[in-house]
Amino acid sequence: MAIKYSFWNNKGGTGKTSLAFQAITRYAEVNTDKRVLAVDVCPQANLSELLLGGLDNKGSEKLLERHGQVPRCSIGGYFQLRLPSPYTPPTFDAHDFITNPNDYNKEIPKNLDLVCGDPLLELQANAVNTLANNQIPGTNPWIAVIDWLNDFLTQVSGYYDTVFFDCNPSFSLYTQIALATSDLIVLPVMADDSSRRAIQNAFSLIYGLKLPSEIYTAYAFATKLKNSGRALPRVHLLVKNRLTQYMGAASAYAAVLHAIENDVNKLLISNPEIFNFDSVYEGFVEVRDFQTTGVVAFAKGLPFSKLQTGKKSINGHRVQVKDEYLKNAKDAINTLVGRL
Repeated sequence: MAIKYSFWNNKGGTGKTSLAFQAITRYAEVNTDKRVLAVDVCPQANLSELLLGGLDNKGSEKLLERHGQVPRCSIGGYFQLRLPSPYTPPTFDAHDFITNPNDYNKEIPKNLDLVCGDPLLELQANAVNTLANNQIPGTNPWIAVIDWLNDFLTQVSGYYDTVFFDCNPSFSLYTQIALATSDLIVLPVMADDSSRRAIQNAFSLIYGLKLPSEIYTAYAFATKLKNSGRALPRVHLLVKNRLTQYMGAASAYAAVLHAIENDVNKLLISNPEIFNFDSVYEGFVEVRDFQTTGVVAFAKGLPFSKLQTGKKSINGHRVQVKDEYLKNAKDAINTLVGRL
């Protein structure tokens, strides 16, 4: 059975997708014996554009080409198939919705497949919510909808060893579908107070911790999953992402990150079941800001392992990838992937 990870945070701007792109491609590179599937559960579809070639190599155009397939080769295409049949899986072939990025971007490992992201998700959100909240005697519509990705993966059961979901920062139902399908969560954080609040919000949204009123308990994601006999995903890693290159131990950044560690440590004591680690030391990993190295890699849809040092042209501008920064970026991603 495939192990399933979600990259998610209830806050935008944490570098989640760029982190996911580098981590997923590197994971596929170092695990050549594994079949890996990335599912882009985000209407912005940035992960898909990166995997298909990035800005400089027409990743957006290639994504539109996949959207133009019949059936539409994306997560939105699959959800579109499910809208008329929300509670019982229709007859379908999951491979119709899967793309091999290497066909479009030769720098991506051949053992990595993709279910493309799709802006249709936003258009579908209201319909999906309505279907999930219907009252139908003898059935549980919410769980039936939450299982859409499980139904999809059942079709390819035994083919993939590892599945990664890149989730939207929202807690929309399509995000809940991905999280409910996941075993483990990778949660990027940044060194600011809003990231600390976002972490606290994330634990409230997924695990129902510290809700403002008991009124919300019956409707909570955790409550509905538990009442249906389903396991909640566990937090596998918290990634201190985009750390500045010269962050001193006494800086304001370090103080915020220390506060986040303290918050997590308290939860490790009170709710150890929500974590896949036993100590704060095991649960955090640091990733320095990728700076120009990241900009170039993402513009060209390149894993760091395929990026060369020296001067590069990005949108008509000349920039330089320095050896030291590229090495730091590679080391950081290797450390992260080593913890998956």
